[in-house]
Amino acid sequence: MANGLREVMATIAQRGLLQTQEEMLETNKKSNQLKIGIPKEVSFQECRIALTPLSVALLVNHGHHVIIESNAGRGANFSDRDYSEQGAQITYDTKEVWQADIIVKIAPPTLAEIALMHKAQTLFSTLQMGDLKEDYLKALLNKKINAISIEKLRDEGNILSVVRAMGEIVGATSIFIAAEYLSSSFDGKGLMLGGFTGVPPTEIVILGAGTVGEYAARTALSLGAEVKVFDSSIYKLRRLQNNLGSRVFTSVMQPIVLSKAITTCDVVIGAIRSDHGRSPCLVMEETVAKMKPQSVIVDVSIDQGGCFETSSVTNHKEPVFIKHDVIHYCVPNIASRVPRTASYALTNIFAPILVDLGESGGLMNLIWQKQGVRDALYAFQGNLTNADLAKRFNIPFKDLELIMAANQ
Repeated sequence: MANGLREVMATIAQRGLLQTQEEMLETNKKSNQLKIGIPKEVSFQECRIALTPLSVALLVNHGHHVIIESNAGRGANFSDRDYSEQGAQITYDTKEVWQADIIVKIAPPTLAEIALMHKAQTLFSTLQMGDLKEDYLKALLNKKINAISIEKLRDEGNILSVVRAMGEIVGATSIFIAAEYLSSSFDGKGLMLGGFTGVPPTEIVILGAGTVGEYAARTALSLGAEVKVFDSSIYKLRRLQNNLGSRVFTSVMQPIVLSKAITTCDVVIGAIRSDHGRSPCLVMEETVAKMKPQSVIVDVSIDQGGCFETSSVTNHKEPVFIKHDVIHYCVPNIASRVPRTASYALTNIFAPILVDLGESGGLMNLIWQKQGVRDALYAFQGNLTNADLAKRFNIPFKDLELIMAANQ
């Protein structure tokens, strides 16, 4: 009896062992090898790069092949040797890079670059809704490119990860920019941004309580400046107060209070963002004309049109102009002023996604598993899967989940 029971238990254990072994074989299958291309950025003054050398090493260690166009990392002070030492293939042939299965870059590809792509490639890049043209979308759709907007990527906490990372960098950098142009070295009024014993602190007004505004306020406070933050959302102002952990002057957009704060301050940071279209113009020219001489405006919102009536787009080589004796800094791509730091922030987002893409066995599986990537996909297998873009350009929209279900 006992022997019979032991035999039954041994049989059950053996079956369980076999079943477990089958599961282990399934989950430990070698991931798909990806061929990832990093082309050199051709957009004006775009100095960031999507992957740093150490992230390339991570991908190579996972069995993936990374091909980088020569000098693609120069703007961020990464040499070809830095990449080759970590296992990347360096090429001088632009066409060769664009033949990779996956293209990862910062700026959207130009029409000439799309012409180099082949059907069914996967593209990670910004979408830049403000400058988007219909012919760009149609070129991607005609080649059945699977296109992912990196601005729309969300992490596990449902945070727009790229937008958040760049917002943190831009917010802090905007204060350092203001400090430069307050100094006499840049023909400013000769003030040190901040304050110390016996000297009144610099007064800074920040328009917008989002990520850029929060990190601008955080940096200014750490330097000892007096900070005032304006936003139309009480929720955002309350959140900013809680995140800073200290009380700062906050106010909704009351014209009289706002005008008084701007005309008496030393620096104004414009960090108002719009979810759709142009950022609101909040400060009229007559208010700018009343500001103190040689005070500084940093219009971070200039990539959406700007929130000052006197703003006009500048660039990193000629970043400022003076109007009504007020220094205006209106460079759209502030993050490219610190491209190495920005590249590190971006690679922390892209590298794990690319590893997951290989481990999951392809894009279809990845977007099933990752809601944050699925929401960022706007073109898939020749279909436009973003309802806002479809409505804007009058292009047929197809629900991504229905397409995915049909492919199962």
